[in-house]
Amino acid sequence: MSGLYLLALIAIWLLVGWIIFRGWRAWKTVSLKGKVVHIVIGVLLFAVWFGGAFWEVAGKKMYWDAKVRDLCAKDGGIRVYETVELAAEKFNKWGQINFYHPTQGEDALGSEYLVKVETRFLRAEDEDPVIMRFQNRVFRQSDGKLLAESISYARRGGDLPGPWHPSSYRCPDHAKDVLDELFVKL
Repeated sequence: MSGLYLLALIAIWLLVGWIIFRGWRAWKTVSLKGKVVHIVIGVLLFAVWFGGAFWEVAGKKMYWDAKVRDLCAKDGGIRVYETVELAAEKFNKWGQINFYHPTQGEDALGSEYLVKVETRFLRAEDEDPVIMRFQNRVFRQSDGKLLAESISYARRGGDLPGPWHPSSYRCPDHAKDVLDELFVKL
């Protein structure tokens, strides 16, 4: 179904391009100055038509992905301010902590630690593409100290309109989670 949709979009794009070309060709000039203006207008029409198509298909995503990479370079990544040493029985066979329950919200790490997750839209949800900032912070409940944080950015959308899911880009590309860095075995 989406293949037919793409073919229809391409056909419409080619049809409108053909109409613009035919209109440009029908314009006849006699003087040399008129012919130069005719050629310049033709080149400008071509540049705008193909440049706009490139922007809609790929340029918009490339531009916003570069913006997201810049944001990641400025403050993205994992920062651990104090590691927490835990007994081996607090980890599963894959080395992940076994007391993390993400459905519990701020109490996802139990009563000892507080998890705060914040998602901020840097580019509104109704705009295309959407740019988001994700911040996960882990605090110790007893003294309220920030132990670790993770900041990442993402782009969603910016694609050719259609019945498919939007593409996305996220950085930094973490091989590890903030919890893997914060909690270490004794």
